[in-house]
Amino acid sequence: MSRYFPSTISRYLAFRYTISFLQILAALLAIVYLFDTVELLRRAAKFDNVPLSLVLQMGLLKLPDVGQIVLPFAILFSALYTFWLLARRQELVIIRAAGMSVWRFLGPIVFVALLIGVIHITVINPISAVLISRYQVMETEYLQAKENTVSVGEQGLWLRQKTDDGGIILHADRVKMPEWKLNGVSVFYFDKQGDFVRRIDSSTADLEPGEWIFKNLVVNRSGAGPEKKQFETLPTDLTITEIEDSFSTPEQTPFWTLPAYIRTMEATGFDSRTLRIHYHTLLAQPLLFAAMIILAATVSLKLVRTNSTALMIGGGVVIGFLVFFATSFLKALGASDQIPVLLAAWFPPLIALTMGVSVILTTEDG
Repeated sequence: MSRYFPSTISRYLAFRYTISFLQILAALLAIVYLFDTVELLRRAAKFDNVPLSLVLQMGLLKLPDVGQIVLPFAILFSALYTFWLLARRQELVIIRAAGMSVWRFLGPIVFVALLIGVIHITVINPISAVLISRYQVMETEYLQAKENTVSVGEQGLWLRQKTDDGGIILHADRVKMPEWKLNGVSVFYFDKQGDFVRRIDSSTADLEPGEWIFKNLVVNRSGAGPEKKQFETLPTDLTITEIEDSFSTPEQTPFWTLPAYIRTMEATGFDSRTLRIHYHTLLAQPLLFAAMIILAATVSLKLVRTNSTALMIGGGVVIGFLVFFATSFLKALGASDQIPVLLAAWFPPLIALTMGVSVILTTEDG
């Protein structure tokens, strides 16, 4: 019987933690959805064509993306809740009295956290990327009413812009950063009915305040020969910041396509540091989740013996805040090229795991 006892306890602990995690996550998502919906209702009140059903749908589309932010907190607080329940029912005392070390009964919980991390990377993140992309489209259409579209693909930069006479589609082979000088530029002009009017091919294009400036260009019109010009301008209300904000954000790019998108951005001339940090941060998620379990154990195992529930909750809040702050701070340093990408993405979970293991080795019997 004793041969099967540890595995029975392990399955029970894994099940107990999974239920706690789902409960905590559902509560956090419900709170997030409520606040997001209220904010969307406030923004939608400025427009007449945004019904309540659309606002509720947009809140649901955005929920998985925000859920990824609260996921580490759900991991941490569900671990604290699990340890508190085990202590309250005296199950923790029985487990320790049965001869199981702290690492033995933490193992199943850490395994579940690692599994959640893998599921997050491979399943939840791609689904979230699709949904948040749909949300961004709806937000642009109903809450911002933007008429400009920017995208980056393997063929370079594509931009669509409305004009007084109709619209244009601009394509650039490469973009020289940080000057934002477009090279190998083609611009297609259309009238208000969508009919092609003319095309210009320019060696370079610069975005100045209020206008595009094309240099060394060739103009081709329907039914006419090519015309060479040295200089031409095109009025625009676009800014560099607006163009950069129009790109697919890391959150809109599924994990499986991130490496290809990073290569595309680099080939086009854009800085891919933010994308690479996001990619490695996703890879480090299972390790971070495991570290959160260990940190929760360092706070709760001693305090549950003295029934210090308030201190345990307070300690969990402090740990969650410190890990979140360190992660955000190092990601910002990495994005600004102050520290290497790998250090920005992997240092927070590694240092959190190291600290947690050190504390348990010091305070517990191991």
